[in-house]
Amino acid sequence: MTESLRRNGEYEHAQENPYENPYQGARQHASSPVNPEWPPPPAQPPAQPYAGFAADGQPEPPRQRRRARRGPVALLAAVAIVAAAIGGGTAYGIQELTGGDTVASATSTNVVPSSQKGTVSGVAKAVSPSIVEISATSNAGSSTGSGVIITDDGEIITNNHVVSGASSVKVRTSDGKQYTAEVVGTDSKKDLALIKLQDASGVKAASLGDSDAVGVGDQVVAIGSPEGLTGTVTSGIVSALDRDVTVSTDEGQQQQQQGQGQGGGQWPFEFGGQQFNGDTGSSTTTYKAIQTDASLNPGNSGGALIDMNGNIIGINSAMYSATEASASAGSVGLGFAIPINTVKADLPDLRAGASN
Repeated sequence: MTESLRRNGEYEHAQENPYENPYQGARQHASSPVNPEWPPPPAQPPAQPYAGFAADGQPEPPRQRRRARRGPVALLAAVAIVAAAIGGGTAYGIQELTGGDTVASATSTNVVPSSQKGTVSGVAKAVSPSIVEISATSNAGSSTGSGVIITDDGEIITNNHVVSGASSVKVRTSDGKQYTAEVVGTDSKKDLALIKLQDASGVKAASLGDSDAVGVGDQVVAIGSPEGLTGTVTSGIVSALDRDVTVSTDEGQQQQQQGQGQGGGQWPFEFGGQQFNGDTGSSTTTYKAIQTDASLNPGNSGGALIDMNGNIIGINSAMYSATEASASAGSVGLGFAIPINTVKADLPDLRAGASN
């Protein structure tokens, strides 16, 4: 009777703990000197690793729990990949063209406050502090043009024909401050020049955009100093792209162009084999230009053509006048700008002191 109760108690004990080692009872039977006639305990399936419990208190199979985890982990990984892709594009826009100098450059920067986004007044307010008036003096006389600040220590991009042959260069910023500037580098073949303000710091640099992303019909704003009228703002659209505009590289012709802003000079250029606004001379160069109907007049040379996010997409360089009389010359909605990507590509040579 006692033997029967012990067996029953042992069986009940084994069922109370299904995770006990199934071979433990067998080892006790084999080595037990008390009663070798006891039968071995019933075989138990191999215990599975503990994986937690389901909501009803029953053990949860490990394989099912692992499957439940895969969904959120995979989703997080996918989100991380998308975020990395988006972030990478942004980082590239911010880092482009930084080099050794700080140049505000991006392909999708929105310089204009969101409350004024897409408005000419918003663009003008945001970008005007980065546009300057340039007065150059040479043996041929004086001239007025415009320029764009590209670094906070006073590097300025303008047209070569604005400062060509100049013995002194003066710059006035939008807040009325005046600086002396030195010519760092020139490139007559692209009609570009880089000048640097002396003893300047903390000036507001413009954001350089991506002229390859510009499309025909895009709205644009032009800012410059036509006829010496500082900070003049006009607007229009991009009328055409990749126009082959030809301008003079001859110093004598450049000096003639420098008279713009003072009632002289015709801003001469060639297009389609014809010369406009005067003789370009025998030495010329041709570049691909952005055409705009935003009003440009003598003195806008070197100023900015800007997209509606406030990014510089071109440097204004030529315009067509319906008459040859300088006193009555004016814009008829045919202006041309050097694409900003051309400027970016030329910056290292200009900073190195190029003079070609």
